[in-house]
Amino acid sequence: MTEYYSMKIAGLDRKLEKFPVSDSLDIAAFILFGDVEVTVKASEELLKKAPEFDYIITPEAKSIPLAYEMARQSGKPYIVIRKGVKVYMRNSLGVTVKSITTNKEQHLYLGESEVEMIKGKRVLIVDDVISTGESLAAVRELVKKAGAIEAATCAVLAEGDAANRTDIIFLEKLPLFFK
Repeated sequence: MTEYYSMKIAGLDRKLEKFPVSDSLDIAAFILFGDVEVTVKASEELLKKAPEFDYIITPEAKSIPLAYEMARQSGKPYIVIRKGVKVYMRNSLGVTVKSITTNKEQHLYLGESEVEMIKGKRVLIVDDVISTGESLAAVRELVKKAGAIEAATCAVLAEGDAANRTDIIFLEKLPLFFK
């Protein structure tokens, strides 16, 4: 039987399906893909809370719609941190990360042209969910290596202990479900 967790996200009612991460832990999966209504409303609400910034930066892939919509609403450009080096990414800059929702080690990259764009600029780091903070730490490391200035970090949801953090802007708390 499928279990759900019901919550409000940016004032909108949503049911998130629960999935096991381990024998002792389930998460409620927040999938932004395809939910245009939440993407638009969450972008509005996050931009109200965000400080001044020059660029939006987000890791590939689930938060891309959010970064796009925040860029559309703010008129500021966005950059996607890639999970693999593409042929058009000269002299890429990279970091390594292991997160709760990924089974293997990941690598995050910015190409030389993106690094040049954000060097010395204020970047708003955007993600869909912040949980353990491992992915965020890698993004922050990459932003720093690129010579950019972190204006703030924001996410639609803060999961588990991340909801107690004071260094992120988020809209709602998402609990973890221990068995």
